[in-house]
Amino acid sequence: MDFGITAVGAYAPRLRLSRAAIAAAHRWMAPALASSAKGERAFCSWDEDAITMAVEAARDCVPPEGRAGVSSLILASTTLPYADMSNASVVAGALDLREGARTAEATGSQRAATSALAQAIEARAEGALLVASERPTARPASAQEMQQGAGAAALRLGTGELIAKALGAASVNAAFADHVRAAGATADYAWEERWIRDEGYAKIVPRAISAALAEAGIPAGELAHFVMPSPIRGAAASVARTVGFRGEVADDLVAGCGLTGAAHPFLMLAKVLETAEAGEKILLVGFGQGADAIVLEATGRRPAGRGVTGALADRVPTEDYLRMLSFYGRIELEWGMRAEAADKAALTAAWREAGQLSAFKAGRCPDCGTIQFPQLAYCVTPGCGAHAERFEQVSLADAPAKVLTYTADWLSYHPAPPLVVGFVQFENGARLLMETVDADPAAVDVGLPLRMVFRLKKIDARSGFRRYFWKATPDGVAATG
Repeated sequence: MDFGITAVGAYAPRLRLSRAAIAAAHRWMAPALASSAKGERAFCSWDEDAITMAVEAARDCVPPEGRAGVSSLILASTTLPYADMSNASVVAGALDLREGARTAEATGSQRAATSALAQAIEARAEGALLVASERPTARPASAQEMQQGAGAAALRLGTGELIAKALGAASVNAAFADHVRAAGATADYAWEERWIRDEGYAKIVPRAISAALAEAGIPAGELAHFVMPSPIRGAAASVARTVGFRGEVADDLVAGCGLTGAAHPFLMLAKVLETAEAGEKILLVGFGQGADAIVLEATGRRPAGRGVTGALADRVPTEDYLRMLSFYGRIELEWGMRAEAADKAALTAAWREAGQLSAFKAGRCPDCGTIQFPQLAYCVTPGCGAHAERFEQVSLADAPAKVLTYTADWLSYHPAPPLVVGFVQFENGARLLMETVDADPAAVDVGLPLRMVFRLKKIDARSGFRRYFWKATPDGVAATG
């Protein structure tokens, strides 16, 4: 039975910064940046990281009713927030995966995601969910700051109704240092481009491609799509010519998103699969201390989620360069005394209330039908008092909702002022006070449709433990400047 990709999902942060704004901020010392000041780059809000983006990409890939069949979750990233705590387990908790689903991480290289995919194909890992998510950082005024973006993409593997069939895969390992980021460093140190292009891409990648094509049993001339991200302009086209490829070199998505590190091969592939016709062969390449090459054949079946096109269209443009620097910890602002409050994370509470906090589950009373969050020991309806042990668990993460009340608070400390907060009314009857993110306060009004997103709530400055929870966001674009 054919094995391959059964579902695809994608996510990009709503916030998009014009590259012209970056270049304008540095024209006093780096006027040459103006030559690359085209398009915009996606960047994370203060409460987004590789974990939250992975959750959103996975939700786009696998709907709630399909998650019981997920056998394993592999999270690929080089910007994971935890060094010694399973990042993948946090993603699994937010997705409410079954307890027996295996979780693991792939990291340490820009080809972490493609290596995980090649291994999963070789093992025919039925029901595996591969998520690649990256929040790269760069030094201000660097070429990397202009090129990079943030985003995530997810692939589900298996048999049955395929979006793309796996034909072959091969890898080449090589301790080739095109760039390096030491443990604890906040930005990459990159080597000279010509050397990387001539000694890296030109010599290492073709060997992996040749091996993958041999395994697939097809010549390069039969390939229709060539997918290979690279920070070096023209590198993909050059490698494609070298191996005899005559089809379409995939859009690198730099103009509307930016390079997203280990996540970028999956993002580019997801975009190609939105339009690839049945029978078209696709070559996916990942580069970093070697190369992976994976040959796929599109079936013509389209991904069910909003995908890359939808994620890139859902954008909030801004010219505020300092906003990005603040969110990425590149500048230290004076927030005043209200920002000094200590907030020690209670790890015991995080475990005891995991179902409510991670999976966002409310309780439905079996006697009166009231849906309540948070879930207390007894039903809150006067005169009912049913015990919580009898509650039916109801997920609010994907429940339709709208604004019931709201306020924009400029007095309380908030990393992205103002704090927009108010009561959210869910269609199923639940009602709770929530923060609304990625929204222009002027565009928020009673009745505005909302969807839920998994976000960072607080970081314990002492332990480094990250508290995650769900927040509301406009279900559509709510532009802000």
